[in-house]
Amino acid sequence: MKKIFLTGFPGFIGTRLVRELVERDQELEVIALIQQKFLHSAEAARSILFEEIQGSSKRIQFVSGDITQENLGMRDMDSISSQVTGIFHLAAAYDLAVSRAVGMKVNVEGTKNVVEFAKRCENLKRLDYVSTAYISGDFTGNFSEDDFDRGQKFKNHYEETKFLAERVVRDAKEIPSVIYRPGIVVGDSRTGETSKYDGPYYVLRAMQTLPNLFPFPKIGAGNVEVNLVPIDFVVDALAALSVENGALNNTYHLTDPSPLKVSELQNMFAKTLGKRFIIYPLPPALAKRAMKFSFVRRIYKMPAELIDYFVQNVHYESTNTTVALRKLGVVCPSFPDYFKNLLGFFRSHPQEELQGILV
Repeated sequence: MKKIFLTGFPGFIGTRLVRELVERDQELEVIALIQQKFLHSAEAARSILFEEIQGSSKRIQFVSGDITQENLGMRDMDSISSQVTGIFHLAAAYDLAVSRAVGMKVNVEGTKNVVEFAKRCENLKRLDYVSTAYISGDFTGNFSEDDFDRGQKFKNHYEETKFLAERVVRDAKEIPSVIYRPGIVVGDSRTGETSKYDGPYYVLRAMQTLPNLFPFPKIGAGNVEVNLVPIDFVVDALAALSVENGALNNTYHLTDPSPLKVSELQNMFAKTLGKRFIIYPLPPALAKRAMKFSFVRRIYKMPAELIDYFVQNVHYESTNTTVALRKLGVVCPSFPDYFKNLLGFFRSHPQEELQGILV
């Protein structure tokens, strides 16, 4: 019996990944590390999976713990480590505004603790670690799957601590591992479902709220790529590559090989919403200063941390990933082909309703 130890349940990616892994392999069991404060929502998510997947009730187990604690906060680490054949580490502080202290504790120290646990798993075949494409920091140009430390600086503590966490995995050379770097993850390409509205949804929400012919800023030249990927593509890619022995010790960019640019996205959003705006140029530095005022944030409904991503000119090279995934029948859909599905869900599910949606 294959047993996967997984962190990050019942998160946005984690819940869907557990569903996909259990559906794909009838012999697979999942042991999910659950923080006490998330136990109720984890139980609710697991109950839904039990209803959807026949015979899964004995194959999704919980163990209480916390990645930031020694031995992952587990009471019986030896028993669990002796069973585990694979590890999926997804848990992290996914927040552009995260403080450095929290980012270091959750993203870096948490990953160190997972790696130490992996070293104790005598039957471990692999560690699958979910990083982010944005460990590229302020690097400009083509950033490939083979790139890591290019002397980049970081726009925020989220990028920095995810970079340091990926280094922890890379330095543990005795552990067979696979590193995945998703772009900005949005809702399901087929249903539009998501569990949070961030990233491009900030722009979408602003445009939906503002009246026609309202001034709308154009930050930078508008020619920077915005790499958006739907959750179903990310989960399918993770599940497919996680059973490929040829994937071991490789890094995969789970990114859109043909992303749209900022101006293209803004035009698509406005057109689909039936809105017209007075577009005016706004230097990034001035935009950041303006976002410090609460009344400006209330009008445009986006955080100051987002501004940097309108002007960071980086392309995530994903040729190796695209080829590998195509052989496995996984292809990243084009954003224009599924945007209306995202918009439909966005319109029918106000922000305050998302807390009650398990996806």
